[in-house]
Amino acid sequence: MTVPELPGLHVERTSLAWRRTAMSVAIGSLVGLRVLPAQLGVMGYAVSALGLLWSLDLALTARRRRDGTGRPGLSPDTADASPDASAHAPAQDTRTAGAVVARTALTAVGFAVTALVALVVVARR
Repeated sequence: MTVPELPGLHVERTSLAWRRTAMSVAIGSLVGLRVLPAQLGVMGYAVSALGLLWSLDLALTARRRRDGTGRPGLSPDTADASPDASAHAPAQDTRTAGAVVARTALTAVGFAVTALVALVVVARR
C-alpha cells in the first residue's frame, strides 16, 4: 500500500536534510576542536573554526530554502502572504540549488583532503 504524498512535504524534507547536515558538520567541528589542536596545533583550531562557519552556512541555507527566500522573485513577505503564494511562486532556480550543492560538495572534499594531510603529518611524527 502506497501512502499518497502530500504537496509541499518535499520542501520540508529537503530543509530537514540540510539541517541534519549542518548539525553533523557542527558536531564534527566541535569534536575536532577538542581533538585536532593537540595533534596539529593552531591548524587544528583553524580547521575546526572553518567547520563551524561551514555549518552556519548550511543552517542559513536550510532556513532560506524553508522560508522560500532562496527563490528568485520571491520576497520573504510574499512567501508568507497566503497559503497559495508558494503555488504561484516561481520554482527554485536550479542553477542556484546546484551551486549550493556544488559548494557543499567542494567544501566536504576540502575537509577530506585536509584530514588526509593531517593524517599523513601525524603518521610521520
